[in-house]
Amino acid sequence: MRTTVELPPQLLRAAEAHAAARGETLKEFLTRAVAHELGEAVTPRPKRGKVRLPLIASDRPGRVDLANAEIDAIFAADDAERANHEALPSTHGR
Repeated sequence: MRTTVELPPQLLRAAEAHAAARGETLKEFLTRAVAHELGEAVTPRPKRGKVRLPLIASDRPGRVDLANAEIDAIFAADDAERANHEALPSTHGR
């Protein structure tokens, strides 16, 4: 189910950092955090494969010079790509 929640920017950044450190999406992290607060168990998802580096491509390898707005745009594009990929119907087993 979708909903909108307004979080203070510092709290959102901290949640995103913790989720990334655990290899989770923000949705998975928040689901687990809310379930924990409510005393409910959440079935963990299977582990993902290894991360391919670099996470942010650069025209000049070894140096990434990005402003916060550019980083936000990269994350938004990545989130949109993931959402589109998850929304595609599965062709497995057909």
